[in-house]
Amino acid sequence: MKQFESKLKDFIQNNHLKATHLVFEDSCHTVEEAALAANTSPDDIVKNICMIDDEHDKLIVAIVKGKDKVSFSKIGKALNIKRPRIATPEEILNKSGFPVGGVPSFGYEANFLVDKDVMELNDVYTGGGSPNSLVKISTNDLQKTNNGIVVKIKK
Repeated sequence: MKQFESKLKDFIQNNHLKATHLVFEDSCHTVEEAALAANTSPDDIVKNICMIDDEHDKLIVAIVKGKDKVSFSKIGKALNIKRPRIATPEEILNKSGFPVGGVPSFGYEANFLVDKDVMELNDVYTGGGSPNSLVKISTNDLQKTNNGIVVKIKK
C-alpha cells in the first residue's frame, strides 16, 4: 500500500497542491473510521463513488459528503450519458491506479463530479491512496485539481 501513498504524495508535490497527506495506524475505509482517525466530524469526509460509463469505457468519480448517497440518474443526466454502473474493485484499481478504500478525489484520469453540498465546505478529507491514509485539501483546490463539474448529484 505504501506505493499508492507515495504516488499520491508525489502528485501533490509535483502539482504544488496545498494538501496534507495523513497516514494512520487504523483503517480509514469507512466514513466513520476516517472521521475517527482524523479526529474530525463525518461531515468533513468526502467519499468517491467510482462508476463506469460503459458506452465510452470511462471512469466516473462522484464526490459526495460522507453521509450522502449518489443518484445514478442525476450523474447520467449531468454527463449526457446512459445511467452509469458501479465500478468493480479491479476496474477501480486499473483506471484510477488506487485500491478501493484509498481512492483520492484527484490525481488520475476520470470524469469528476463534485456535489454542490461538498463545495459549501472549506476543507475536506478524501482518500489518501490506501485504506489507512487520507488527504486534507480545500474544496476549491480539490475541484480545480480534478477539473470537476460542480452539480447536484446526491439523492
